[in-house]
Amino acid sequence: MQLRYNYRLYPDGVQREALSKAFGCARVVFNDGLRVRQEAHDAGLPYPTDAELSKRVTVAKLTPERAWLGEVSSVVLQQALADLNTAYRNFFASVSGKRKGRKVAAPRFRSRKDSRQAVRFTANARFKVLDNGRLRLPKIGDLEVRWSRELPAAPTSVTVVRDAAGRYFASFVVQTADQPLPERESEVGIDLGLTHFAVMSDGTKVSAPKFLRRAARKLRRLQQGLSRKQRGSNNRRKAVVKVARAHAKVADTRRDWQHKLSTQIIRDNQAVFVEDLCVTGLARTRLAKSVYDAGWSQFTAMLEYKAARYGRTFARVDRFFPSTRMCSDCGRINDKMALNVRTWGCPCGSLHDRDVNAARNIRAAGRADLNDRGARVRPAPMPAPRGEAVTRRELAASAV
Repeated sequence: MQLRYNYRLYPDGVQREALSKAFGCARVVFNDGLRVRQEAHDAGLPYPTDAELSKRVTVAKLTPERAWLGEVSSVVLQQALADLNTAYRNFFASVSGKRKGRKVAAPRFRSRKDSRQAVRFTANARFKVLDNGRLRLPKIGDLEVRWSRELPAAPTSVTVVRDAAGRYFASFVVQTADQPLPERESEVGIDLGLTHFAVMSDGTKVSAPKFLRRAARKLRRLQQGLSRKQRGSNNRRKAVVKVARAHAKVADTRRDWQHKLSTQIIRDNQAVFVEDLCVTGLARTRLAKSVYDAGWSQFTAMLEYKAARYGRTFARVDRFFPSTRMCSDCGRINDKMALNVRTWGCPCGSLHDRDVNAARNIRAAGRADLNDRGARVRPAPMPAPRGEAVTRRELAASAV
């Protein structure tokens, strides 16, 4: 399994300038390649191949207008073309229907104002982690790294990223072996919501931390300060960074909390079942801010890759499965159930907590689906297409 290990970088002034050059050169090569292919398409000419684009980069280095491309590693420029090629492949596969999930747009030109800038170094670039803990990158230098944990193996590539908050990160791709945990008897179904982030089929309820809501006052103050700054001024640029750092802190806190919760769930259960919620559809409702604050997609993605790594079973239950309206004891399905109904009784005599009952039904449906397929792990469905209609009313009800 390939995993990414991210570490904070602390480049000095000279190294930050060299990285800015690398970001700019990679952006120019990407945009030049995109422009050439668009012009060829408009003129009805054959599609320029990757080799032809690579030759154009080599020729451009010899011209006065593009001579500065030689100031950065050639691997960075080649990887920019590789990114362009990947973007086109994904676009064509999406248009032809070979790629499932939401539609992928055509590649767009990159801007120097993009909040995220990145360059990638492969093994051909001969990057190296030195004995003193620094990361050596060609034509950039030896960068200071905060090693929060050890790399499990030699990395195959490293991507240097500058985020909107002005922070630098090194993202290493490492090939790791699976680490199966001792088998457990317990299996759990999880109902994701907003009041309670996760309700387990065993009755455990995890309150929603609402990181964005808790930081709303500070964010509001920073946004108001930003709106008062004159466009193009240094003070406005500083205010933009302050807002970005506040949002980054919220995202980092949420990610750390979800990592801890997902790891605990995977360690304690042999099988994990969740509902395949349409986050895009729910984000079109009045609950959009709370839905994005919850971060369900990120959490389920963590559960999925950790289950594969640690030898657990992970499965998604169809989003239209009536987990909330079905009695987990007798299987009777109610026609309607208002959102404010938190407990309800079934004619069979069972009294249900709305969310716990949904989690139990998700666990039962996940078990049944796995038994029908005869497989330990069900391939995860692709996300819904971007143009899909808003989900049913009971989906919004079951998600809260």
